[in-house]
Amino acid sequence: MFAPAYLDHNATTPPDARVLEAMLPFLTERYGNPSSRHEYGRAARAAIDAARQQVAAAVGAHPTEVVFASCGSEANNLFIKGAAACLKPGTIAVSAIEHPCVREPAADLKRLGWGLHEIAVDAEGRVVAADFSAALAKPAKLVSVMLANNETGVLQDIPALAAQARAARAWFHTDAVQALGKVAIDFRALNAAGVNALTISAHKIYGPKGAAALVLDKRVELKPLISGGGQERNLRSGTENVAAIVGFGAACELATAQLEADAARLAELRGRLEEGLAGPGASIYSRNAPRLPNTTFFTLAGIDGETLVAQLDRAGYAVASGSACSSVSPEPSHTLLAMGVEPGMAKGALRVSLGRANTQEDVARFLQALDETVRKLKGLAAVAA
Repeated sequence: MFAPAYLDHNATTPPDARVLEAMLPFLTERYGNPSSRHEYGRAARAAIDAARQQVAAAVGAHPTEVVFASCGSEANNLFIKGAAACLKPGTIAVSAIEHPCVREPAADLKRLGWGLHEIAVDAEGRVVAADFSAALAKPAKLVSVMLANNETGVLQDIPALAAQARAARAWFHTDAVQALGKVAIDFRALNAAGVNALTISAHKIYGPKGAAALVLDKRVELKPLISGGGQERNLRSGTENVAAIVGFGAACELATAQLEADAARLAELRGRLEEGLAGPGASIYSRNAPRLPNTTFFTLAGIDGETLVAQLDRAGYAVASGSACSSVSPEPSHTLLAMGVEPGMAKGALRVSLGRANTQEDVARFLQALDETVRKLKGLAAVAA
């Protein structure tokens, strides 16, 4: 089977063989329901407890602060809608570059009578301090600002933002899905600064799809999205996906052990990639801001992003034109528009997100394929003109 070189790790990552090995028994002979009282059930419950400790350790949290969910979108919705249900309507403030699973729940609250403030970002994709202060002055009751952007890779100064939110008596949440496994996360320190909750997900760190977590300060009251059997401290009812949770725990343990080495190697590869992008004249977004070590988001003037993705796929390279969750939309990147990028340029953006298996050879061959593809597309455009 044809297998393109995979350069889209911000969308998802291939499961690590060691993760699959840890999961396999819970897809076969250890199939018990963790709510059952017999040996099969006790074994499943013990596996979940062990995984909860592994996940908590990866982000410097206590195991009792980890609430498992099916995906990052569910965890984000659980915090935003769950917290709002326990408060009188006020203002929710979210950054203008949030993932749709934060923007859309915030818009739902607006339809229920909440105020909504989209916090502006600058040309590099960083939160504008003055507008953040303006949002808190409304005053804001809930704030959500992502730790790392899924398209540009930009890292926000979450401790500083959270400290301001705490002073304004607002609950602060950060979507840390893209950050996990790429930069160090310490929930204890973040919580001390003012972060009340953060979201993480397994499939971004070489774990399975179907497992995520909301790491939650237990002082925050949430109304569950799903009621029923009372699992996950009554915050997320439903029979747990034991195999996926076990895989999440194993992936967290591996990510923690490999974090520094992975980050250094990926930063070096990204540097080689961005040096090579100077040849075809790429505009690299957020280059002057702190970023994830594996992410490059760029535009080549006059080239449509979706067309380029399709052509590179045929050439043997899997890349993205933006967020995987918005790839069905032909609209320009919401993130780039918020950064003030002209819509035509934003529509042409291409994201390369590197991962553990990528090599210098992958980068060199990709740059060659990109150059050849761009020359072909420009040639076709010239003929059409």
